[in-house]
Amino acid sequence: MDVVLVTAVIACLFLVIAAAEPLAARLRLPYSAILALLGILIGGGAIFFLQTEITDALNPVAEVIINLPIRSNVFLYVFLPTLLFQATLGMNLRRMLDDWVPILVLAVVAVVVATLGVGYALAYTSTLPLMACLLVGAIVSTTDPSAVVGIFRSIAAPRRLVRIIEGESLLNDAAAIALFGLFMGFVMMGVPDPTLGSALARFPYLLGAGALTGWVMAQAGVIAMSGLAQYERAQISVSVALPYLAYVASEQLFGASGVIAVVTAGLTLNLVAPGRMPPAAWTNLNEVWDLLAHWAGALIFILAALLIPRLLDDVRWSDLLLVGVVVGAAIAARAVVLFGLLPLLCRLRLSPEVERPYRAAILWGGLRGAVTLALALAVTESFRVPLEIKRVVGILATGFTLFTLIVQGTSLRWVIGRLGLDRLAPLDQALSDQVIAVALQTVREEVARTTETYELDRDIVRGEAKRFAARLDKAVEAAEDAREILDRDRVTLGLIALAGAERDATTQRIRDRTLSLRLAQTALGDCDRLIEGARSGGRLGYQRAARRALAYGPALRSALFAHNRLRLSGPLARMTADRFDLLLSQRLILRDLDGFIDGRIRRIHGRRVADLLHDLLARRQEAAETALDALRLQYPGYAEELERRFIRRTALRLEEREYATMREDGLIGPELYTALTQDLAARRTRAERRPPLDLDVQRTELVRQFPLFADLDEGELRRLSRVLRARYVGPGDVIIRRDSPPKSVWFIASGALEQETAGQTWRLGRGEMCGQLAILMARPRKSHVRAIAPSTLLELDETRFVRLLKRSPKLRQAVRDSGQKRGLDLQALLPEDG
Repeated sequence: MDVVLVTAVIACLFLVIAAAEPLAARLRLPYSAILALLGILIGGGAIFFLQTEITDALNPVAEVIINLPIRSNVFLYVFLPTLLFQATLGMNLRRMLDDWVPILVLAVVAVVVATLGVGYALAYTSTLPLMACLLVGAIVSTTDPSAVVGIFRSIAAPRRLVRIIEGESLLNDAAAIALFGLFMGFVMMGVPDPTLGSALARFPYLLGAGALTGWVMAQAGVIAMSGLAQYERAQISVSVALPYLAYVASEQLFGASGVIAVVTAGLTLNLVAPGRMPPAAWTNLNEVWDLLAHWAGALIFILAALLIPRLLDDVRWSDLLLVGVVVGAAIAARAVVLFGLLPLLCRLRLSPEVERPYRAAILWGGLRGAVTLALALAVTESFRVPLEIKRVVGILATGFTLFTLIVQGTSLRWVIGRLGLDRLAPLDQALSDQVIAVALQTVREEVARTTETYELDRDIVRGEAKRFAARLDKAVEAAEDAREILDRDRVTLGLIALAGAERDATTQRIRDRTLSLRLAQTALGDCDRLIEGARSGGRLGYQRAARRALAYGPALRSALFAHNRLRLSGPLARMTADRFDLLLSQRLILRDLDGFIDGRIRRIHGRRVADLLHDLLARRQEAAETALDALRLQYPGYAEELERRFIRRTALRLEEREYATMREDGLIGPELYTALTQDLAARRTRAERRPPLDLDVQRTELVRQFPLFADLDEGELRRLSRVLRARYVGPGDVIIRRDSPPKSVWFIASGALEQETAGQTWRLGRGEMCGQLAILMARPRKSHVRAIAPSTLLELDETRFVRLLKRSPKLRQAVRDSGQKRGLDLQALLPEDG
């Protein structure tokens, strides 16, 4: 085959791809439908010119088009990993978790139901073996999201509907291709009618082994990308290799599902990589993958469409009837899941409700595309599949795909309009009126200043001002008439906007490197939970998410257990330092949000909503300050070290910006700019290193600052710090249990404890102690003590406590005072002279 002609044909296909997008927009048809139509025309034209005697001049080009090396492996090993991997990188996984039940039902249950429904319908109406019929069912059960999602985004359809369809289409590809591989194996082995149980027995292995392979490959990829932090192109290159290696390893080494491996690898990278890469590098990586996926999706569609004339070359009237059977069975199976199973799960409170218009749009939006054609091509290429089965499978898959693209695809926009999904909800429409009115008022002020600055013609200005004023009056009138927005809804919308501004500010700090990349995902995750909490639960949901961001999570509690019980301090030191970093950053961000409320939210939602948001923000600022103060008390001096580090990193960012400005203004040349930035990068690397948190050193500082030990000299303090054992506890942790033997005394370095004795309750704070009376009186403990706040305690065993009492008059006096509060006279046990 002539390499020059092949290159020219491929280049012309890219021109077709470029022309298809504006053509689809002009005709208001799905982009994939236009690509398929153009591919059919090109493939049909090539066959026509080869068979006609009108001219032979185009025969070489027609032969190249017909004989292009288009094989199923090209689709499955080259294009499909790219499409699946990019889709996982662009998913908002946290938002999709809200609808994980309907997504999994549509992606897995609906695929199985469609496979069985189409398979048994064909087995009843045709002479094909059951395994061949089920193979057809698996091939036609995978949906193509590109056309549907593109239409929904172009008409501002509800984001939730788009998320459900994206999640379904991504995961159902994996399930359908796994089922395809399963039934394909039975067809090639010539097994006519095995039991369904034996056919599905390997399905869990295909999924599990594929998921494990993808996860391991993604973790290795993240480690490699972390080691290439200074080389952005190298990181992107690793990401390009990752899906292909995962696919090949899963398919060829372990006999598992390569599609599942690619999806798992993409999801893992989506969750982990943003915290290991600079934000700019992650953004560029996504942009590269967007372009690769655009080309791959267009090429797989147009190349598959080139094959349609050949796949339909030997079609018969009876085959058309079978295509009708496949269409009817596939739509019926999808309808059973959407209108039968999902409402049932909702009534059982196992799934959030999916509204009827959404379900109708999802039903009619189940278009099939290039993946269906690629799987059909894989069947027609196999020499181990009987000829009649190959012919029928190719025709049925192609005919069904054409039906969904031509009939469903061209009418989908009309169906969406009839369902009312192309219109804003009443709340959004009312908010839109408010936003337009505020925006036009701002524009009027800016235009007035501009006309004064440039001294424009007064008559022109007066005429344009009159036209603009009419539009502004109309917008203000519409905003005033919008009574659909209740105060509760305004508060919710304001909180969502406020949480979004907090996320933007956090992203900017990550981009400026004033917040560590290690903590980027945690910080952004907290912001996402604020947005989700406000959207689902309003003010209470927002406050719950804010409290969760400050609470001690399971990981920190595990680190506390490892330190207190196993004497492993590394995890606790690292997580405590992370908490310091996050709290410092959050405190600064929260202080800046007051300006956003006054500058934006007040103008749209009014003074009452703005004042309420100021109050909620003030409470969050107070809670963050309290948590930070508690850490400062626990670890004296460490917060100051982190603040100095923050100042150094801020200074480096400002210095970098100044150099860039001077370079743009021509004040310095490229050579000097390169030298300055190289030196800046070296200093930034040193500034990025976080000071280590040594818990032993911090314990010494705590002992030195403890009021009860103020009368001890430096040598005694050092010896005491070596025998005192620091213990970190969270709210609710039990320190002393009633009737337990007295073995230790606890000194409160920070936090608060609650002590219950004989029905009475006392609260103990910083500088106080507990457990001392039971030791002095040599009797089982009568108190129950638990922490009511994150606390740092210093534990001293019984023997050393008694020795310390003899040396410290202050400690003896404190013990006497504690006994006096409980009605005990300890003078005989603790005389003044020790």
